[in-house]
Amino acid sequence: MTTAEGLVRTTFEWGRIQSNADWILPVCVFAAVVLFVRWMYRRDAVDWRPALGWFLGGLRTVAFLGLLILYLQPQWRTERELVCNSRVVLLVDTSMSMALTDDKKVRATAVSAVPGSHTAETAVARQKSQGISRSQQIATTLAQPDFLARLRNTHDVVVLQFSDGLDRDRVVLLEKLSDEVVDWHKFLTPGGSETRLGEALRQVINAESGQPLSAIVVLSDGGQNAGISPAAAIELARKKRLPVHTVGIGSDKLPSGVRVSDLVVPARAYPGDDYTVTGFIQAQRLSGRVVEVQLLSRSSDDGAEQIEGRQQVTLGGDGEVIPVRFELTPEQPGRRTLCFRVRPPEGDDNPDDDSRTAEIEIVDRTNRVLLLAGGPTREYRFLRTMLYRDRSTTLDVLLQSGSTDISQEADKLLDDFPVTREEMFQYDCVVAFDPDWLAFSADQIDLLETWVAEQGGGLIVIAGPVFTGRTIGGWVEDRRMAKVRSLYPVEFQRRFSTLDDGMITAAEPWPLEFSREGLQAEYLRPVDGAVAAEQVWAGFEGVYSYCPVRGPKPGATVLARFSDPRSGSGRQRPVFFATQFYGSGRVFYIGSGEMWRLRRSDDTYFDKFYTKLIRHVSQGRLLRGSSRGVLLVGQDRYLLGNSVEVRAQLTDVRLEPLDAPEVALQVVLPDGAVQTVALKPDPSRTGTYAGRFPVLQEGSYRLELPVPESRDERLLRRIQVNVPDLERENPARNDALLGQIAERTGGKYYTGLETALGSTDESLVALLKDRTRTIIVPEAPDPVWEETWLRWMMCVLCGVLCFEWLIRRLFKMG
Repeated sequence: MTTAEGLVRTTFEWGRIQSNADWILPVCVFAAVVLFVRWMYRRDAVDWRPALGWFLGGLRTVAFLGLLILYLQPQWRTERELVCNSRVVLLVDTSMSMALTDDKKVRATAVSAVPGSHTAETAVARQKSQGISRSQQIATTLAQPDFLARLRNTHDVVVLQFSDGLDRDRVVLLEKLSDEVVDWHKFLTPGGSETRLGEALRQVINAESGQPLSAIVVLSDGGQNAGISPAAAIELARKKRLPVHTVGIGSDKLPSGVRVSDLVVPARAYPGDDYTVTGFIQAQRLSGRVVEVQLLSRSSDDGAEQIEGRQQVTLGGDGEVIPVRFELTPEQPGRRTLCFRVRPPEGDDNPDDDSRTAEIEIVDRTNRVLLLAGGPTREYRFLRTMLYRDRSTTLDVLLQSGSTDISQEADKLLDDFPVTREEMFQYDCVVAFDPDWLAFSADQIDLLETWVAEQGGGLIVIAGPVFTGRTIGGWVEDRRMAKVRSLYPVEFQRRFSTLDDGMITAAEPWPLEFSREGLQAEYLRPVDGAVAAEQVWAGFEGVYSYCPVRGPKPGATVLARFSDPRSGSGRQRPVFFATQFYGSGRVFYIGSGEMWRLRRSDDTYFDKFYTKLIRHVSQGRLLRGSSRGVLLVGQDRYLLGNSVEVRAQLTDVRLEPLDAPEVALQVVLPDGAVQTVALKPDPSRTGTYAGRFPVLQEGSYRLELPVPESRDERLLRRIQVNVPDLERENPARNDALLGQIAERTGGKYYTGLETALGSTDESLVALLKDRTRTIIVPEAPDPVWEETWLRWMMCVLCGVLCFEWLIRRLFKMG
């Protein structure tokens, strides 16, 4: 609540007198005491002169009068008027449906009329733009000076965003008559995979309770698809007599046609090994029609294109997603571009979304994995067997508690960790099951750290009760292991006694609570498809134990937490999955070795979980196509509105770490436009560069990094950007819901920004009543003045009583 100071009034008052009853009794008592004093002095002063008796009685009366004044507490009271500005809350939808473009010829509305001018009747100037999204329409409008200026003439404006919840961490407060400038396109970047309109509206109403709130203005397409029903928020607004105005964004028509909504292709495959290409097609208003689906491939060497397969597919109902799978067997190594294409039927409004492309690398090499274990845990044994049987993996094993003469399923048994660069740099991934890092020499620790940071090695660390959970004397507390701890994406707690818990075990299993990033991480999906993977994790019985850590490191990403409510709430719950970039490599942390429990649901879930995870963290090695460096992204697939983290490890012509102020990454967007992203150097690691950019278009992105000091050598990566299924099922503007919210709360529904932002009596600004109010705030009495008058009053009382006593002594009175 923004306030402004008004008048200041200072008045005299008696602190104990709040009503007539408060002063009548003390005054009556005082009068009775005065009469008693007069009676006593008249009786005792028979032999005195009358004037002396009256004088002494007067002195005693003055003393009692002083006591009465002290009791009544005289004071100066200061009251200050505070003006509380009227408030308007703009609740803006930032779910991923707001990133959709309704028509290629859509016009972005931009409020530009100045009140009182000849254009005030329209109050909107349309700016033509090719392919502007719903969120960009809102951002363009807010970026214009007139609309917010008209609001801020009367109100404080609070801008909040919501999608899969109300984001209270991202708030813009524009105070009355202020001129703050905000990058609205950046602030309103879509990013949520759900639309919880009812939940967000209720949270705003509760949070703004007691404020001089004029109204809530909702700017959304009305795509409520998760959370509580808006009916609860409507009743709460009615109870508080709070109008909710709604502005519908987007088209109310479902597009007619078929589109390829997603294409799932593995990042790499191996000659002779089958792999699956899955395309997902979605139709609107074409239910039951039969279309032909083709899969084509093109070699990056000669550009020759060939058809890999055809299928006839019957389209489902509106918004229904139909998977179409092709099985391929590569023969030659190299990079190939796959194109999944639907031959558009008659009535398809937009033929541009009828195909998708993706790249796959056919590599003629195996993934070399070093399995390091402090002891033969069940998780270790399952993973060792699975990797040994995988033809695309070469497996070496170092079991610290065993000996080289025992039988192990491995291509090679090690009796010690690598000590030379040649030995270490042959591996793509190290999976460490609760290892005893204290058994490693300082040189071996340095070698491991260099392999991850500079060679793009992938490290998976699994906590366990023996070494990670050791309470006293373990590597977690050892100062020599600082470099090992720096590799972990979590901060460990200090342990001061053997009573501190090294590992915490529950009496029953608890499922994993995935973060938004965890749900979006394709490499954590035991099955293909986001919805199917969520169902698998929802049916997973869970884990019993975890290693208590202080929390994630800055820059690390928490993907899942232990869900026992007794262990904390929200972000306070223990970290179970976390990941981070470390130089050019990746490190993944698992809170305990219990993923083998996935086998109880399906034997393949455990295999797919670790296969995808190992390949993901090994990307820095497997995709190293140049001796000059490697280009890495957080993952291969993103949701619309996400931020893509990019890292590059580069060397100069002498193969020394590159030292440059920045390097330029070129991002080719799905529409063919090129965006340049500056990658800044990582201060902790020479030759490592990092940067981020948001993805605001659906489709395939190509990332190209020209290698400095080279002859047009480039590092390449591709990423795929999709819209969640929930946000695609019904992207049409929900006029019924938005109209109901406005009508039942006493607000008004506007179909489109241009109808809401005019200058007529029915415009949005005109309907927002001024709720500014003035409150009187009493201030505490002045302590200096109070101390001063008390001191003087005590002096007067003491003086009067002493003077009376002195006279009585002089006249030898009793």
